[in-house]
Amino acid sequence: MLMADVLPCALLEGCVVTGASTENLKEAVQAYQGNHSNLQFLDPEVLQVHVPPFVTKDDPVSGSHGHNTFERNQRRRSYIKKKKEKIGTSVEGNVENKEAIAEDISVPKDIDLIALPQLCFPGGLQVSSIEKEDCFHFLVFTDVFGNRSHGVVVQYYKQVQVLQDGSSYQNGQPHRALSRLSKLYAPYAICLISKYAYYNALKDCLSCLRLQLKSCRDSDIEDRIKEFAAKLTLVPTPPPGHLHLVFNMKPLQIILPSQEDVDGPVIDIDLHFPFLCFKPKQVLKIITCILMEQRIVFFSSDWALLTLIAECFMLYIHPLQWQHTFVPILSRQMLDFVMAPTSFLMGCHIDHYEEVATETDDIVLINIDRGTISTSFPPKLWIPDVPAQTSECFLYRVRGLQMHYDLELSHLGASTDLNHLRSQRREWQQTLNLEIQQVTLELIVNIFREVNNHLNYEHRVFNSEEFLKTRDSLDQPFYKKVLETHIFHSFLKARLNRKMDSYTRMEINTRSETHRMRASLDIPIRPTIQEMARKHSRSENGLSNRLGMSMPNLSYEKPPEGPIRQNSLKRHDLEIGNVKIVRKSTKLFKLPEFPPPLVYYCIQNYYNELISLLSKAILSVSPEDSALLARYYYLRGLMNTMIGKRLDALADFQNLYKTDIGIFPNELLKKLVDSLVQDERCQVEKRPELKRLISKLKKENEGERRKCDDHVKTFELPKKHMQLEDFVKSIQESGIVKDNGTIHRLFDALTVGQQKQIDPETFKTFYTFWKESEAEAQDVHLPVDVIDHLDNNECVYKLSCSVKTSYGVGKIAMTQKRLFLLTEGRPGYIEITKFRDIEELKISSAAFLLLRIPSLKIKTTLRKETFEANLKSECDLWHLMVKEMWAGRKMADEHKDPQYMQQALTNALLMDAVVGCLQSQKAIYAASKLAYFDRMKLEVPMMVPKTTSEMLKHKINPSANLTSPLAVDVLLYTPGHLNMCEAEEDSSPKLWCALDDGKVVVFDAASWSLQPNCIQVGSMKLNCMLGLEPSQVWIGSTDSTVYIVNTRSMSCNKQLTDHRSEVTDIVLEKSDKFSQAQAYSSSMDGTVIMWDIYTLKVKNRFHLDCRGLTVLKLFNGTLWCCGVDSILELRKNGLVNRRLQHLDDSRETPLFFNCFELFIERDQLWTTSLDSAEVCIWHIKDLSRPFHKIQLQDCFGVNCMIKVKNQVWIGSRGISQGKSKGKIYVVDVVKYSVEKELVAHTDVVQALCSAEDRYVLSGSSSEDGKIAIWKVE
Repeated sequence: MLMADVLPCALLEGCVVTGASTENLKEAVQAYQGNHSNLQFLDPEVLQVHVPPFVTKDDPVSGSHGHNTFERNQRRRSYIKKKKEKIGTSVEGNVENKEAIAEDISVPKDIDLIALPQLCFPGGLQVSSIEKEDCFHFLVFTDVFGNRSHGVVVQYYKQVQVLQDGSSYQNGQPHRALSRLSKLYAPYAICLISKYAYYNALKDCLSCLRLQLKSCRDSDIEDRIKEFAAKLTLVPTPPPGHLHLVFNMKPLQIILPSQEDVDGPVIDIDLHFPFLCFKPKQVLKIITCILMEQRIVFFSSDWALLTLIAECFMLYIHPLQWQHTFVPILSRQMLDFVMAPTSFLMGCHIDHYEEVATETDDIVLINIDRGTISTSFPPKLWIPDVPAQTSECFLYRVRGLQMHYDLELSHLGASTDLNHLRSQRREWQQTLNLEIQQVTLELIVNIFREVNNHLNYEHRVFNSEEFLKTRDSLDQPFYKKVLETHIFHSFLKARLNRKMDSYTRMEINTRSETHRMRASLDIPIRPTIQEMARKHSRSENGLSNRLGMSMPNLSYEKPPEGPIRQNSLKRHDLEIGNVKIVRKSTKLFKLPEFPPPLVYYCIQNYYNELISLLSKAILSVSPEDSALLARYYYLRGLMNTMIGKRLDALADFQNLYKTDIGIFPNELLKKLVDSLVQDERCQVEKRPELKRLISKLKKENEGERRKCDDHVKTFELPKKHMQLEDFVKSIQESGIVKDNGTIHRLFDALTVGQQKQIDPETFKTFYTFWKESEAEAQDVHLPVDVIDHLDNNECVYKLSCSVKTSYGVGKIAMTQKRLFLLTEGRPGYIEITKFRDIEELKISSAAFLLLRIPSLKIKTTLRKETFEANLKSECDLWHLMVKEMWAGRKMADEHKDPQYMQQALTNALLMDAVVGCLQSQKAIYAASKLAYFDRMKLEVPMMVPKTTSEMLKHKINPSANLTSPLAVDVLLYTPGHLNMCEAEEDSSPKLWCALDDGKVVVFDAASWSLQPNCIQVGSMKLNCMLGLEPSQVWIGSTDSTVYIVNTRSMSCNKQLTDHRSEVTDIVLEKSDKFSQAQAYSSSMDGTVIMWDIYTLKVKNRFHLDCRGLTVLKLFNGTLWCCGVDSILELRKNGLVNRRLQHLDDSRETPLFFNCFELFIERDQLWTTSLDSAEVCIWHIKDLSRPFHKIQLQDCFGVNCMIKVKNQVWIGSRGISQGKSKGKIYVVDVVKYSVEKELVAHTDVVQALCSAEDRYVLSGSSSEDGKIAIWKVE
């Protein structure tokens, strides 16, 4: 096997040495000899360039065993060589020679070697009469695509020996006239270039190199630097996660920290530096400038601080990303860059402060040395402040950070071990970095939290105008500027793509209960009573007049008098807001010692040794620690790629499917597959797992090519007449309502008596009225006495004009639960009625002088007297709205479905907007088109059958917030934990619901509230789910994959790809004293696979001779399998014990199976068919024919069946009250009779599951799309 030339993801991309040329040094020496005060500035040049590959199979020394790795005769990859040969090439030079030169030269991609010498000496290159200390600084390079590389530079001085008479010049060579020499020192710079921001690690590496160079002869320096660079190209960077790599660069141990997650940055700098240079308010101001994409210039007398401080601020705004020019260090020759008209972030030496300030306009000047922020002269630039509540929270969090390491050491003894001291300091820094990351992330979340409320995911629209209207007037200038930036546009793309990054995770975890409720319901947003009370309380306390909507979990806390500090160096968790941040433990993996002679065979041995160490590590890791296993497989795959074992590399990367698919290197795999030779491709055909891997890669590549663009639109009012389809799109984009059926009824209402299209002016009027109603609701002020009578989650949705009523004069207020009178004079509360208590509602007229004034009469079950209100012109509208709310409440109570009430509320508010929009005689008739529940009450009986009503506990909607309901394909209940110690995350029981197209939603089964994190599992229909302790759910898909979801992170990070057909069922065999727990999965082609649930390895595989294998069940050590044409009893090794086939002479066509249940204690087998209305019961010992059949009345066929206690619950499509509906039959196992028929779904029941035998949950197809929760008797 041939070794690859370059390690993918290597630490080092290249090493460049810069300094003054020999000729320039001679001239400087001569000038110095003439005048000892004349220390000239020289032009720096590139002296050496070292880039991989350093060693190849074809190198002359590759086969030798010499100790000098880089002999003088070895081919050198040199920028200087290229430059000289270009100069010396004649016009008539042959083409072949030019091509040879081009091939001989290789420099880091997108690194400008012309500008690099200036950046290595940003203050200029000047010889010195004294030897100076080594000095480090850091660089950032950006290519045309925005990709960044990073540089770490060390400047050092080397003695230049000069004869006093100037007649001779020698550099480091012995000379007989040494006693007559004077000393002069020339600066040189070594720059390490990497794709990864390992600033501290590369700085430590250069420190080790400088130590070695001090004892090195001048003639060997270039080879030593080249050998050093070659070693660093052997070092892989760690994959994302919690595995850090360690290697020995004598005398230091160098640690490469990994990214925390795939989308996270490498953090190898001290994030607290800006807080040491600036006050917290100034840090916040700089972050504000960055978010507004100002033209920013940092200044310092320390070149290193320029890059480190700028990089810290880039990490502070993560996951937002700076999109513009980023040049933290400008040399003297580059100062004109600050004249650029576009946004940028640059850094200059403090000496240029006045020059930049006076010659440029609208630039933010940040002086790191003094900790000040100002603008260029004349000061015309105004930077709005971050919202006040967000600012207060950030400043409070910062006060709790301990940023002084010496204070942490005050109680510890002195250590004499250098590496132990470094380790101790690193641990403290990592903990502090994590805390700072969480504080700054919370800041970003609090700034942008409410953006989600104004996004339309279906049409990728952001309603910026309405978002700004919801901001406090003092905060609007800030948001107006931020919303126009590229940073924010990129942020919107990520939100609309539903990216699960650090922002999303914190935003979800810090949502208030009110926010969680709103996120799961498609109802208009109004301030809740709780928010009103909080607002009233804050105004009384003299705090901000507006409780920031972006701060749901933050109550005002008086800051402590002194700084908050923690005393332990080993801090493993902290709390930000209401979120406890747990610092995950990291694992260190030590790389082998570098080979002493860096020749081909030694490097190959190095990689083989590394593979051996990784293999040992893999064997030593517990199968439960799959995340760590994945990192080892990833690294071993890289190493196998390097030594040419491409098939072994593919196998390692294949293992990532079973350990952590999140770090799967797609691009590397594509290149690896393309590089396979014919012989290797033949071997792949013989290895099914590799064949599947390559096939899956091809499918994913095709899927990527078909992906739609990720555009973002800003909502605009329509400018053309709209037919129904365009109207639906415009209403959904506006954020008014999402449900297609409701929008269709709204279209009918707005087009009453006219052509079925809506003109732009009508839409604008309707939209404006809707938004004005929202704004009015925000300004509703209820006295404390009134607030005390209402529930915390109630909102005032409609407020009448001041009217005369039978209870006095006042305004009628409508919430989602009740009507009440807000009395005038001294404001007070008089309850009119709750909607469920209304007995009669009608319009009458009251005499006033010679007029008859319309009045609304409401009779309730709780009061004898009738409430009457003289609503005048509003009477008809209020009558319509209250009738719809009353009907919705009745439907919700009868069907145990709160969504009916939510939908009725939306209908009522739309009626209000339609009347306000049309302003004509037909307005009330038009609004009546939206009276969905009131009309439904007349068309169909509202009463639910008594048996259904008694058994039905609740209904929930997994398609909430979608434009139309989706079918419920599979249901799974997972029990919770008895106490929080047993779980790292939420301990509540969960209901998992698989919808169309691979979407999985999760309900908290304690409150039946929809969890915010929807999981996308593939893109095809899901067939089965299985919960495994402690934190896994296995999901079988039509695409032949078993997806494994981590219930703690709510992410799908593992896949089992061994099936060749759609996965139909998964069952678990629990462990006992004789065997370990294992799982079985089946696919439609008859394949059954036995899995080790810890290692995810295939323990056994067998194929059954049956059509359409759909159901698996385990009973007493035997496996029962249901195919379309037969049911099989198997031993665990796949051998068939018995086969059941249903041969019914009374039918012309054979009866096919689709479900079965076993009652071992009764020796019975129950079977059903998709196209039959009967349940067949068989003796297990005699499977020749069923001994009993149960007829299911008004049933068209069975879809699902489960066993609960001594009952069998059967889901089907049947007839109820003359209409086709979803039906559930509850059959008594002892009596063989149907005990109950339950009807709560309007579409076929196709999923059933049991919740600890206390409840049964049923899910229906897409016409209904609801889940019903039934109690078990």
